[in-house]
Amino acid sequence: MKRWIVLLLCGVIGVSMVQWEGNVEAAADLGPVIGSPQLAVLVDGRKVKFQGGDPVMENNRVQVPLRGIGEALGAKVDFSDKTVTYLKGEKSIVLTLGSKVAVVDGQNVTMDTAAKAVKGRTYVPLRFVSENLGESVSWDQVGNWVWIGSKEIPTPEEIGIKPQELDKFKKMIDPISGLYNDGQEDAYVFNYDQLPLKVGDRVIYDIWKIRQNGIDGLRVRYSAAFSRIYYLSSDTQGARIRGPIEAMRINDSYQTYIENYRIDQRRDDVSINDKNYAQFTIKKADYIGFSGLSRKSLFLLENPFK
Repeated sequence: MKRWIVLLLCGVIGVSMVQWEGNVEAAADLGPVIGSPQLAVLVDGRKVKFQGGDPVMENNRVQVPLRGIGEALGAKVDFSDKTVTYLKGEKSIVLTLGSKVAVVDGQNVTMDTAAKAVKGRTYVPLRFVSENLGESVSWDQVGNWVWIGSKEIPTPEEIGIKPQELDKFKKMIDPISGLYNDGQEDAYVFNYDQLPLKVGDRVIYDIWKIRQNGIDGLRVRYSAAFSRIYYLSSDTQGARIRGPIEAMRINDSYQTYIENYRIDQRRDDVSINDKNYAQFTIKKADYIGFSGLSRKSLFLLENPFK
C-alpha cells in the first residue's frame, strides 16, 4: 500500500474528534475517527496512578480519589466520617462530602462542585484542591489531560527505566526492516503509565486505540512529526512496520503532532513472507516500537491494548 501523509498547518482538536482545515476532502475519504485518549492527571510531568479508581469528568469538572491527589502533591491526607482534610505546610483544606462549602486556611469558600462518593470511594474536585494547595492547573483538551505544576517531561533515566540487552528482541525483528544495526546496543522498555516520556529532543505524549472505516489503528501524540511505529510479537519473526496514514499538526500551546496508524497496512508484512498478515491484530503485539528516536537504542512500549 502506498503510504501517504496529509499534513495540516493548523487544526482544532476536541477530546474525541478532529476538525480538519486544509485538505478536507482527502481527510474525509478516510472517514471519522472513533476513539479518544484516556482522562489523566499529571503532576510535574508525571502521570498520577490512582488506586481503586480513575479520574472522572462531571459537568466539565474533573473529580479524583481523595488520597491519590493529596499524596501526589505532598500533602498530608486525613479522612474521617464525611470529612476530608489536606495539610501542606501552612495551607489547609477541609471538605465535607455532599457540601459545596469548603474551609480553606480557616475561611469558608464556596465551590462549584462538591466532594462525593463514587462507587464507594470518595472523590474530590481536582482543580479546587490543587490550586488551594498552591499548584498551577491547566486543562489539555488535545490529550484529555490535567497538568498540575511543572510541565517538564522526564527522560527514561529520570523515572528509573534501565536499558535491556537487545538479544531478547532480535528474534522478533527481521533484519530487512532496518530497525536495528551493528551500532545499536540496547532497548528501553516502558509501560503506558510511564508516558509522557522525553527521548532526546522529542516527546512521546500518549497513544490510544482508534477505529476508522471499520479498521483498527492507533493514534499517537508526539512533540514532532514521526515516520513509523512497529509491532513486535514473540509468536512470529519480523517487525510489522506502519507508517502514518494521517499526520496533523495541532495548533495548541505545545505545538504537538497527532498521527494515525492503521493496522491493515501490509507492504512490509509481505516482505518478511508472513502469509498470515491478514490475521494480525494489535492485541497480538507484545511491544509497540517507535522508530527514529535513536541510532543507539530501541524504544519499546509494552502493548497496553492486549
